[in-house]
Amino acid sequence: MEPLLVSTGVVAIAEIGDKTQLLSFVLAARHRKPVPIILGILVATLLNHALAGAVGVWVTRTIDPGTLRWVLGIGFIAMAGWALIPDRLDQGADKGGRLGVFVATTLAFFLVEMGDKTQVATVALVAQYDAFVAVVSGTTIGMMLANVPAVMVGERLAARLPLRAIRIVAAASFAAIGLYALIGARG
Repeated sequence: MEPLLVSTGVVAIAEIGDKTQLLSFVLAARHRKPVPIILGILVATLLNHALAGAVGVWVTRTIDPGTLRWVLGIGFIAMAGWALIPDRLDQGADKGGRLGVFVATTLAFFLVEMGDKTQVATVALVAQYDAFVAVVSGTTIGMMLANVPAVMVGERLAARLPLRAIRIVAAASFAAIGLYALIGARG
């Protein structure tokens, strides 16, 4: 249960103000069709995080446990610093045209999430917990918790959230996980 809850919490907090949440706002404002947008986010996230989880499984089978804990600890601390950097939506991410809202959302989210901190976190969390299904489920739930309200409420919500404070909480979460891994690596 811990991998599911930690993965959900870390990603839900880290996603607030992230480029994928900004993409949610853009898609909601542009298309005004929340159901296909939400389904596109879900499908893209499941595919993206399952891929990241598979990399995490490979890492746990390839790197010895002592080295892995050091790599994970340092990696999570690096993600803490990354979480403090404000995100902005890459220009041109919202291409949809004739593809339809669902397909446009799925493609845009999958591509925008590639190499993003939540994908990297999914790899690291699967490697740390060796719990593919729980972590991928948790990171997907976290993405949905952050992005569904963005779709439903749109830009009004973005203006009211204290994004700097949320980035600090996300960074603190990543740093705590990193320190926990490093403490385990020493012992």
